[in-house]
Amino acid sequence: MLLKNRFRKYLPVVIDLETGGFDPSKNPILEIAMQFIEINNNKFILGEGIRYHVIPESQLEIDPDSLEFTKIHLNHPLRQAIATEEAIKNICKLVNKQRSKEECSRAILVGHNAHFDLSFLQANIERYDIKNSPFHPFSVIDTVSLGAAFTGQTVLARIAKELSIDYDNDLAHSAAYDAEITAKVFCDLLNKI
Repeated sequence: MLLKNRFRKYLPVVIDLETGGFDPSKNPILEIAMQFIEINNNKFILGEGIRYHVIPESQLEIDPDSLEFTKIHLNHPLRQAIATEEAIKNICKLVNKQRSKEECSRAILVGHNAHFDLSFLQANIERYDIKNSPFHPFSVIDTVSLGAAFTGQTVLARIAKELSIDYDNDLAHSAAYDAEITAKVFCDLLNKI
């Protein structure tokens, strides 16, 4: 089985963002993580994962509650953040490369509350006038819906618990950790189908 055959030539890519609020037109991305999905022996597995700490755009507003919730310390000396534009362009370039390798026509964002992540991703793709976005503009695969259908739960930690996937609350709300757990949930549920 090939990814292109399983998802109508869409490449599923797990994306998780941590943001400085809820409005993509006003609030910046603070972290972005991506997890590729692969198929091995007809089973969905995690592929390569990428993450970026992002320098928030100075013209955008950061809601202090979002920093308290995510525990992101913007001035931490080990954060090694890059510009938002660079992070978004890198993500698009890597997804386009993987999309070509898998012979897929588009990428489809997989996420937990996926439309939230897609809205921020699209706002930044538009902000930086990126012409070759690999992502479908409105279709997503949401693990909230998958989790509700298969486990009766909608919260990522509870879905993971129902699927016997280890979940550490202390690591939650890091884009890299949330993308990894979301990818594990996605693979586990698809492997049950």
